[in-house]
This record gives sequence, C-alpha cells and structure tokens, in this order.
Amino acid sequence: MVAVCAAAVATTPVFADGVHAGAEPGARLVSQTRSGQVADISVYSPSMDRTIALRVLRPADTTVPAPTLYLLNGAGGGEDSANWPGQTDAAGFFAGKHVNVVIPMEGAFSYYTDWQQPDAGLAKNLENNGHNMWTTFLTRELPPVIDAAFATTGVNALAGISMAGTSVLDLAIQAPELYRSVASYSGCAMTSDPIGRAFVSLVVRMGGGNVENMWGPATDAAWREHDPYVQAHRLPDIPIYISSGSGLPGAHDTLTNPRVHINGKNPNSILMNQMLVGGGIEAAAAYCTVSMGQRARELGRTNVTVNVRPTGTHSWGYWEDDLHTSWPMMATALGL
Repeated sequence: MVAVCAAAVATTPVFADGVHAGAEPGARLVSQTRSGQVADISVYSPSMDRTIALRVLRPADTTVPAPTLYLLNGAGGGEDSANWPGQTDAAGFFAGKHVNVVIPMEGAFSYYTDWQQPDAGLAKNLENNGHNMWTTFLTRELPPVIDAAFATTGVNALAGISMAGTSVLDLAIQAPELYRSVASYSGCAMTSDPIGRAFVSLVVRMGGGNVENMWGPATDAAWREHDPYVQAHRLPDIPIYISSGSGLPGAHDTLTNPRVHINGKNPNSILMNQMLVGGGIEAAAAYCTVSMGQRARELGRTNVTVNVRPTGTHSWGYWEDDLHTSWPMMATALGL
C-alpha cells in the first residue's frame, strides 16, 4: 500500500451556518480531523438524531473540484476492523486519483436502508439510539454536506461489498439521479424471496436486530420495494458493475494472504473459516449475481457488467481486486 502523507493533526468544529443550502435542515458537518490526504469527519443526521463518523480520502490537489465516490462497508458497517481503510489498499490506490472517497464508518447490520421502527437490539449492541434512516442520510442529508465541505463537482458514484453490495443497488433505485455509476461486490440483489429474506434476516440478527423493524413482516410490500432483482426495471441507465467469486478457493485463499495473519490467532483456522464459511456465502452471492445478470439481459439492459470469477471466497482480497477492476468504469462516469 502506498503510504499516506503524514501531517500535523488538527480538529476543527464546523457549524451549521456553513452548510450548503441544498442540505436537509439540520444536516451539518460537526467535526473534522485531517492527516495528510485523510480526513476523519462526523456529520449530524437529523433523521437519525445522532452524528455519524466517516472517513474521507482526499485528492492530492484540493484546489480543483473533484467528484465523489461513496464507498460502503459490509455487515460490520466499518465499526469493526473489517473495513475498507483497514483491509485494503484504498488509501494508496486513490492517493494519486482526483476523487474524494467517502467511507461511512457506521451502519452495521442496517442494510443502509430506512427502517420502519427504531431497533432496541441494535441500539444496545452498537451503543446508539437505534434509529436507522440510512437511505435518507446517504442520499439526502450527506451529499450536500460533503459537496459544501470539500468543494466537490457534485458528481457521485457508489460502491459497496457484501451487505452493502445489496444496498448500493437499492440506493440507486431510491435515488436514481444521484449517482453516475454503481458497483456491487459480493452482494445479493434477491431480498424478498424466501431464501433472500432468510439471509437478510440472518445478517440483521447477527447484530441483535429485529428484521421486522426494518421492512416489516414478510408480507409487507417494503420487502419487494427494496429488492433490486424485483425492481431491476427501475435501476437507472448508468454503468453498473456486479461481481462475485464462485466460492471455490482462489488466489487470496492461501497462507500467503497477510489478512489471515492476526496477532494471537491461528492463521490456519482463519484461512479454514475463510474457505468454508466464506466459500459458502460467496457461492450464494454468485447465484444472486448470475440471476441479476440474467434479469438485466431479459430487460435488455446493456449498462450492467456482470463478473462472476471462477474462484474466490467472501473476503477482502477479492473486493480489493474488484475495486481496482471496476474503477475505470466509475472514473469514466465521474468525468475523470
């Protein structure tokens, strides 16, 4: 990974009177800590009534406006060590590219959607107020704040992994004018059929949440409303990249992978879990990816690129590869 330039760290509070006029009432940048090309910020969300932590990777030249890539983490929401900054070369990869990369560091087990009800289980386990209004935050509250704080071009792209690989497709449907390109890595677009619903419910339960607080009972129309496979006809006509591995062990499923070497833990056990559990999850993601590709072809959509690799488990090495592979598509859409 290319090292990020070191610099003195300063924390700067920012008040509401500096917020762009297009922001949702009350949405504002609360704090900002910069170190080289990295800015750690917090943004107040009126819909969730709390501040949200984000990391922003800045271009080297900040005197010229740059577009923005919103890069979402998986089920852990960036609240654990499984996140883009900690597990990939994202900082180095984007250091020489003229783009702002905004990475939310919260949102675990939320599917980055607007929940129908607050959730006491997630509130307790994640130590927040249990209000999850992520579509509102990501599509209406956050972008104007980012645009004002970092003098962007106002042009956006969106990418995400695993849980968020599902979410980015739904976000594009819910806000079809906001993004110029979308990339989904190892997600599952089929959320309302019995298997997909069971998988979504499992992810939410992992965080201690009740999925009925999200989209209601299984009979609620919200499940189909937020199913990108069912709603594929509503996907905007922008470049879309959807990928997964097959679940079979591949290049990153070996002991040479530095991610399986964690202090105090047996790398053989970590690797075995990656191949067995991660392999099973990725096989399911492959089924969803193939199905979504077929659905796109049925609709005559030529804007969807599907990449199902012959090997690869549900793990970070492959998502780093996917980011690199899909970046030229997103860069072109962003005007770079």
